[in-house]
Amino acid sequence: MSHFKNQISPEKYTNDFHDKEKKDVALRNALDIRKFEIEMYWKRAAYFWTLIGASFAAYGVVQSASMQPDPKSDLTILVSCLGLVFSVGWFCVNRGSKQWQENWENHVDMLEDEVMGPLYKTVLKRRKALGWKIIGEIMAGPGPYSVSRINQIISLFVTFLWIILLLASFGIMSGNSHPLHITAVTLTIAACAAIVLLSRTDFGDHVPQAFQRRTKISPLDKPTSSD
Repeated sequence: MSHFKNQISPEKYTNDFHDKEKKDVALRNALDIRKFEIEMYWKRAAYFWTLIGASFAAYGVVQSASMQPDPKSDLTILVSCLGLVFSVGWFCVNRGSKQWQENWENHVDMLEDEVMGPLYKTVLKRRKALGWKIIGEIMAGPGPYSVSRINQIISLFVTFLWIILLLASFGIMSGNSHPLHITAVTLTIAACAAIVLLSRTDFGDHVPQAFQRRTKISPLDKPTSSD
Protein backbone atom coordinates (compact mmCIF):
# COMPACT_ATOMS: atom_id res chain seq x y z
CA MET A 1 0.00 0.00 0.00
CA SER A 2 1.15 3.56 -0.65
CA HIS A 3 1.62 5.78 2.37
CA PHE A 4 2.31 9.50 2.13
CA LYS A 5 4.91 10.28 4.78
CA ASN A 6 6.97 13.30 5.73
CA GLN A 7 4.62 15.91 4.32
CA ILE A 8 6.45 19.19 3.84
CA SER A 9 5.23 22.75 4.14
CA PRO A 10 5.00 25.28 1.27
CA GLU A 11 7.92 27.12 2.87
CA LYS A 12 10.05 23.94 2.83
CA TYR A 13 9.32 23.40 -0.87
CA THR A 14 10.22 27.03 -1.65
CA ASN A 15 13.44 26.83 0.35
CA ASP A 16 14.48 23.63 -1.42
CA PHE A 17 14.48 25.52 -4.73
CA HIS A 18 15.27 29.05 -3.55
CA ASP A 19 18.46 29.32 -5.59
CA LYS A 20 17.85 30.78 -9.08
CA GLU A 21 20.23 28.37 -10.83
CA LYS A 22 18.82 25.39 -8.98
CA LYS A 23 15.25 26.44 -9.84
CA ASP A 24 16.16 26.83 -13.52
CA VAL A 25 17.66 23.32 -13.67
CA ALA A 26 14.71 21.86 -11.74
CA LEU A 27 12.19 23.46 -14.13
CA ARG A 28 13.99 22.14 -17.21
CA ASN A 29 14.08 18.66 -15.74
CA ALA A 30 10.42 18.81 -14.73
CA LEU A 31 9.42 19.82 -18.27
CA ASP A 32 11.56 17.07 -19.81
CA ILE A 33 10.29 14.36 -17.45
CA ARG A 34 6.68 15.50 -17.99
CA LYS A 35 7.19 15.16 -21.74
CA PHE A 36 8.69 11.72 -21.20
CA GLU A 37 5.74 10.67 -19.03
CA ILE A 38 3.29 11.72 -21.75
CA GLU A 39 5.23 9.75 -24.39
CA MET A 40 5.30 6.69 -22.15
CA TYR A 41 1.59 7.10 -21.40
CA TRP A 42 0.67 6.61 -25.05
CA LYS A 43 3.20 3.83 -25.55
CA ARG A 44 1.64 1.97 -22.62
CA ALA A 45 -1.83 2.61 -24.02
CA ALA A 46 -0.79 1.16 -27.39
CA TYR A 47 0.73 -1.86 -25.64
CA PHE A 48 -2.45 -2.65 -23.71
CA TRP A 49 -4.71 -1.95 -26.69
CA THR A 50 -2.71 -4.52 -28.67
CA LEU A 51 -3.11 -7.16 -25.94
CA ILE A 52 -6.80 -6.43 -25.35
CA GLY A 53 -7.54 -6.27 -29.09
CA ALA A 54 -5.88 -9.65 -29.56
CA SER A 55 -7.98 -11.02 -26.69
CA PHE A 56 -11.18 -9.74 -28.29
CA ALA A 57 -10.13 -11.29 -31.61
CA ALA A 58 -9.39 -14.61 -29.91
CA TYR A 59 -12.76 -14.50 -28.14
CA GLY A 60 -14.52 -13.95 -31.46
CA VAL A 61 -12.59 -16.74 -33.17
CA VAL A 62 -13.45 -19.19 -30.39
CA GLN A 63 -17.14 -18.23 -30.49
CA SER A 64 -17.35 -18.64 -34.25
CA ALA A 65 -15.37 -21.90 -34.38
CA SER A 66 -17.23 -25.17 -34.83
CA MET A 67 -16.15 -27.10 -31.72
CA GLN A 68 -17.80 -29.19 -29.09
CA PRO A 69 -19.37 -27.12 -26.27
CA ASP A 70 -16.87 -28.01 -23.53
CA PRO A 71 -13.63 -27.12 -25.41
CA LYS A 72 -15.26 -23.95 -26.69
CA SER A 73 -16.40 -22.88 -23.21
CA ASP A 74 -12.97 -23.70 -21.78
CA LEU A 75 -11.21 -21.45 -24.27
CA THR A 76 -13.84 -18.73 -23.97
CA ILE A 77 -13.45 -18.53 -20.21
CA LEU A 78 -9.65 -18.53 -20.42
CA VAL A 79 -9.66 -15.75 -23.03
CA SER A 80 -12.17 -13.76 -20.97
CA CYS A 81 -10.00 -14.11 -17.88
CA LEU A 82 -6.96 -12.98 -19.83
CA GLY A 83 -8.79 -9.98 -21.27
CA LEU A 84 -10.11 -9.00 -17.83
CA VAL A 85 -6.63 -9.04 -16.27
CA PHE A 86 -5.23 -6.98 -19.16
CA SER A 87 -8.07 -4.46 -18.80
CA VAL A 88 -7.67 -4.07 -15.03
CA GLY A 89 -3.94 -3.65 -15.56
CA TRP A 90 -4.55 -1.02 -18.24
CA PHE A 91 -6.93 0.91 -15.98
CA CYS A 92 -4.43 0.95 -13.11
CA VAL A 93 -1.54 1.85 -15.43
CA ASN A 94 -3.60 4.79 -16.72
CA ARG A 95 -4.15 6.00 -13.16
CA GLY A 96 -0.48 5.55 -12.31
CA SER A 97 0.62 7.45 -15.42
CA LYS A 98 -1.80 10.25 -14.59
CA GLN A 99 -0.40 10.42 -11.04
CA TRP A 100 3.17 11.02 -12.22
CA GLN A 101 2.14 13.30 -15.07
CA GLU A 102 0.29 15.53 -12.59
CA ASN A 103 3.29 15.39 -10.24
CA TRP A 104 5.57 16.95 -12.84
CA GLU A 105 2.90 19.38 -13.99
CA ASN A 106 2.58 20.61 -10.40
CA HIS A 107 6.35 21.04 -10.19
CA VAL A 108 6.27 23.13 -13.36
CA ASP A 109 3.47 25.25 -11.91
CA MET A 110 5.47 25.88 -8.75
CA LEU A 111 8.84 26.58 -10.41
CA GLU A 112 8.05 28.49 -13.59
CA ASP A 113 7.11 31.96 -12.28
CA GLU A 114 10.60 33.30 -11.57
CA VAL A 115 12.23 31.51 -14.50
CA MET A 116 9.93 32.11 -17.47
CA GLY A 117 6.77 33.54 -15.99
CA PRO A 118 3.43 31.76 -15.49
CA LEU A 119 3.45 30.31 -19.02
CA TYR A 120 2.21 26.83 -18.19
CA LYS A 121 -0.49 28.10 -15.85
CA THR A 122 -1.81 30.67 -18.34
CA VAL A 123 -4.52 29.32 -20.66
CA LEU A 124 -5.55 31.20 -23.80
CA LYS A 125 -9.00 30.27 -25.06
CA ARG A 126 -11.28 31.28 -27.89
CA ARG A 127 -13.98 33.79 -27.20
CA LYS A 128 -17.34 32.24 -26.46
CA ALA A 129 -19.30 31.67 -29.68
CA LEU A 130 -22.59 33.44 -30.16
CA GLY A 131 -25.69 32.71 -32.23
CA TRP A 132 -25.52 30.03 -34.88
CA LYS A 133 -21.73 29.80 -34.45
CA ILE A 134 -22.35 27.80 -31.26
CA ILE A 135 -23.29 24.77 -33.43
CA GLY A 136 -19.98 24.94 -35.27
CA GLU A 137 -18.13 25.40 -32.00
CA ILE A 138 -19.72 22.26 -30.54
CA MET A 139 -19.10 20.18 -33.66
CA ALA A 140 -15.59 21.29 -34.64
CA GLY A 141 -14.26 23.59 -31.92
CA PRO A 142 -11.92 22.84 -29.03
CA GLY A 143 -13.28 21.59 -25.73
CA PRO A 144 -11.95 21.39 -22.15
CA TYR A 145 -11.66 17.60 -22.11
CA SER A 146 -8.89 15.62 -20.46
CA VAL A 147 -7.52 13.03 -22.88
CA SER A 148 -6.13 10.91 -20.06
CA ARG A 149 -9.45 10.89 -18.20
CA ILE A 150 -11.26 9.80 -21.35
CA ASN A 151 -8.73 6.99 -21.69
CA GLN A 152 -9.35 5.96 -18.07
CA ILE A 153 -13.11 5.86 -18.63
CA ILE A 154 -12.64 3.74 -21.77
CA SER A 155 -10.36 1.32 -19.92
CA LEU A 156 -12.93 1.03 -17.13
CA PHE A 157 -15.66 0.38 -19.72
CA VAL A 158 -13.57 -2.35 -21.34
CA THR A 159 -13.01 -3.90 -17.91
CA PHE A 160 -16.75 -4.13 -17.27
CA LEU A 161 -17.24 -5.47 -20.79
CA TRP A 162 -14.85 -8.34 -20.07
CA ILE A 163 -16.71 -9.07 -16.83
CA ILE A 164 -19.94 -9.37 -18.84
CA LEU A 165 -18.26 -11.64 -21.40
CA LEU A 166 -16.84 -13.79 -18.61
CA LEU A 167 -20.29 -14.17 -17.02
CA ALA A 168 -21.72 -14.97 -20.45
CA SER A 169 -19.06 -17.63 -20.89
CA PHE A 170 -20.27 -19.34 -17.74
CA GLY A 171 -23.73 -19.37 -19.29
CA ILE A 172 -22.39 -21.43 -22.16
CA MET A 173 -21.65 -24.26 -19.77
CA SER A 174 -25.32 -24.66 -18.76
CA GLY A 175 -24.56 -24.73 -15.05
CA ASN A 176 -21.54 -27.06 -15.12
CA SER A 177 -18.76 -26.09 -12.70
CA HIS A 178 -15.59 -27.51 -14.19
CA PRO A 179 -12.49 -27.32 -11.92
CA LEU A 180 -10.56 -25.64 -14.74
CA HIS A 181 -13.11 -22.83 -14.94
CA ILE A 182 -13.18 -22.31 -11.18
CA THR A 183 -9.37 -22.25 -11.03
CA ALA A 184 -9.09 -19.80 -13.93
CA VAL A 185 -11.63 -17.39 -12.43
CA THR A 186 -10.05 -17.65 -8.97
CA LEU A 187 -6.61 -16.84 -10.37
CA THR A 188 -8.10 -13.97 -12.37
CA ILE A 189 -9.72 -12.45 -9.28
CA ALA A 190 -6.47 -12.87 -7.35
CA ALA A 191 -4.44 -11.25 -10.15
CA CYS A 192 -6.83 -8.30 -10.42
CA ALA A 193 -6.79 -7.83 -6.63
CA ALA A 194 -2.99 -7.95 -6.61
CA ILE A 195 -2.82 -5.32 -9.36
CA VAL A 196 -5.18 -2.98 -7.53
CA LEU A 197 -3.89 -3.51 -3.98
CA LEU A 198 -0.24 -4.53 -4.19
CA SER A 199 1.14 -2.60 -7.16
CA ARG A 200 0.91 0.90 -5.67
CA THR A 201 3.93 3.16 -5.40
CA ASP A 202 5.51 3.32 -1.95
CA PHE A 203 5.77 6.94 -0.84
CA GLY A 204 7.58 6.08 2.37
CA ASP A 205 11.27 6.65 3.06
CA HIS A 206 13.65 4.64 0.90
CA VAL A 207 16.52 3.14 2.89
CA PRO A 208 18.36 0.81 0.52
CA GLN A 209 21.41 -1.26 1.39
CA ALA A 210 24.59 -0.54 -0.55
CA PHE A 211 26.97 -3.19 -1.85
CA GLN A 212 30.13 -2.72 -3.86
CA ARG A 213 31.91 -5.27 -5.98
CA ARG A 214 35.70 -5.46 -5.58
CA THR A 215 37.80 -5.98 -8.67
CA LYS A 216 41.56 -6.53 -8.74
CA ILE A 217 44.11 -8.08 -11.04
CA SER A 218 45.63 -11.31 -9.86
CA PRO A 219 49.43 -11.30 -9.35
CA LEU A 220 51.76 -12.74 -11.94
CA ASP A 221 52.34 -16.45 -11.75
CA LYS A 222 55.79 -17.30 -10.41
CA PRO A 223 58.01 -18.98 -12.97
CA THR A 224 58.81 -22.62 -12.32
CA SER A 225 62.30 -24.17 -12.45
CA SER A 226 61.54 -25.80 -15.79
CA ASP A 227 61.06 -22.34 -17.36
